[in-house]
Amino acid sequence: MLANFTNPLTSGPVFKCPDHQSTHRLHLVVYSLVLATGLPLNALALWVFLRELRVHSVVSVYMCNLAASDLLFTLSLPLRLSYYARHYWPFSDLLCQLASAVFQMNMYGSCIFLTLINVDRYAAIVHPLRLRHLRRPRVARLLCLGVWALILVFAVPTVLAHRPSSCIRNDSHEVHLCFENFSDELWKGRLLPLLLLAEALGFLLPLAAVVYSSGCVFWTLARPDATRSHRRRKTVRLLLASLVIFLLCFVPYNATLAVYGLLRGNVVPASTSAREQVREVLMVMVLLAGANCVLDPLVYYFSAEGFRNTLRGLSTPLRTRTSATTPPEQPAEPAHAIGTGTAASQGLLGPSKLGSSFTQCPEDSCL
Repeated sequence: MLANFTNPLTSGPVFKCPDHQSTHRLHLVVYSLVLATGLPLNALALWVFLRELRVHSVVSVYMCNLAASDLLFTLSLPLRLSYYARHYWPFSDLLCQLASAVFQMNMYGSCIFLTLINVDRYAAIVHPLRLRHLRRPRVARLLCLGVWALILVFAVPTVLAHRPSSCIRNDSHEVHLCFENFSDELWKGRLLPLLLLAEALGFLLPLAAVVYSSGCVFWTLARPDATRSHRRRKTVRLLLASLVIFLLCFVPYNATLAVYGLLRGNVVPASTSAREQVREVLMVMVLLAGANCVLDPLVYYFSAEGFRNTLRGLSTPLRTRTSATTPPEQPAEPAHAIGTGTAASQGLLGPSKLGSSFTQCPEDSCL
């Protein structure tokens, strides 16, 4: 649930600042890469879904909301980068609380939106008639609205708990820390129950749904009487990509976070050195969780044909202008040959007007 980490020292009104500079440098490098790649990719993805595809299909609705969640997180990264570069929090307490809440909203929102995509494929392939009433864009929009409401509710305790703490640097200056300010009393009090509840609703339940729905879809498609089609192969790629994101980004972080929370809450007895070692692992796992906003656009491109075709269509005007300004290197061909070449080039590049064949697509062909 949380991107914050407790320092190993005993909390008090003011304490000596812990030395986390090496960890801060690692976060600075990784989050800089995430910002440089995730911001343009998710901004482009959101633009394609809203402007070109008009989110006609159920899966497009879920992917559009997933892109919005990822974009929101990448927009908050400059605050984190400033903190890790300075090794102290230079902004207001509210911005620290909001940056922490945005991380939580993105991670659990991504888990749930990926789950909805998988469940939609489960309904379309395993129970195409029984669950067809659930596979409507209006229902998908209502579900996404419910997801946003849920993660906003969970963000309220995070905002209240994530308050910067003060510490004294070696030069005797008092500074503020963010993302690493939880005391033992807070862990033993309200923080651990909130963490376990968020882990159950935002991670374990979606993970179980993803594994179950993917397993049922793979089993259905593996039957001898299953129809072999290009759409089915795209479905397999989509489900595999979702599983990879869960296993690579979310499982390591949430598993380590749960262990760390149990240790800090003294539910599982452990030495101070053991808790510090788990904390160091958690500081790396949180980077994997944040990297999901870079992997999600790859899911859109390789699994959503409408999205991929629209991106290809965006390059058509550039190719047309380039070919128009490039002088011919060979003598002119006969008139009938020129006509044939034009038809062939249109077949390769697609229509020159964006959206003419991409925005209107059947429910499943937009995958």
